[in-house]
Amino acid sequence: MKARISIIYSWFIRIITAWMPDIPVLMRLRGGLYALMMKQCGRNFQVTSTAIFNSLTGLSIGHNVFLGHRAVIIALDLEIGDEVLIGPNVVISGGNHSFLNTSYRFGPHLVKKIIIGNGAWIGANCVVTAGSVLPNRSVLAAGSVLTKVFDQQDSLYAGVPAKLLKQITHGTEAI
Repeated sequence: MKARISIIYSWFIRIITAWMPDIPVLMRLRGGLYALMMKQCGRNFQVTSTAIFNSLTGLSIGHNVFLGHRAVIIALDLEIGDEVLIGPNVVISGGNHSFLNTSYRFGPHLVKKIIIGNGAWIGANCVVTAGSVLPNRSVLAAGSVLTKVFDQQDSLYAGVPAKLLKQITHGTEAI
């Protein structure tokens, strides 16, 4: 029941704040309103006006997190660490369909936890699927699809499906 109420609440917040320009103080206000229904939310959660949440109840968000334009979060168990950037058009989906009889339409809905580590950056147009982990201080390159658990921090992941491309030495090279 709480998940259904949070869906209605998230759409209400989106509608009443849609007219607000995307400047930091107003994006923080929007994030603060969404945070009221979340499991946990740190300070300075900035949400753009076009971001969409399907449910808020199982979300745990760290400090200084930014959610870009047209990002869609469809997750009942999502943990986002501190200082995370989520680019535009990112889809984070914590559920998946299963096959029953002759269709994926009516199979049981499978839900798995997603973890985005501290200091991570998810580039534009990425998809993060159920059960995935993006480690601390790692980058998911634009257009990539994260489908599994990675554990190597300070890394660049890219591709469909995403694979480790290289280690990142912070401060000494451009990504």
